Amino acid sequence: MATKIKKKTIRQTKKASVSPFNIYWDRKNYYLLVLGLLVTIIGFYFMTIGPWDSVSSLVISPIILFIAYVIIFPLSIFLRKKSEKEQAPEMGRQDTESDPGKS
Repeated sequence: MATKIKKKTIRQTKKASVSPFNIYWDRKNYYLLVLGLLVTIIGFYFMTIGPWDSVSSLVISPIILFIAYVIIFPLSIFLRKKSEKEQAPEMGRQDTESDPGKS
């Protein structure tokens, strides 16, 4: 006698899609991104204060924008949380380095 084949429904075959940003981006990454946006806005604000040859437009504003674009934004992108595999060897290394006299 023939056996009945059970058809898979859409609910059974559909997998939950996980955002790839949840793997790499943590809360501190988003904080750094928002901080970078705020520092960028402050830098452009300093650029608009006073005449074009003022100290704030020519010195302070480029320094602030440099910090935002070269330090804060890349830090928010490249900074990632350490996985459990990476944390375990570091903890073992710290224990051996704390007592160099013992062997």
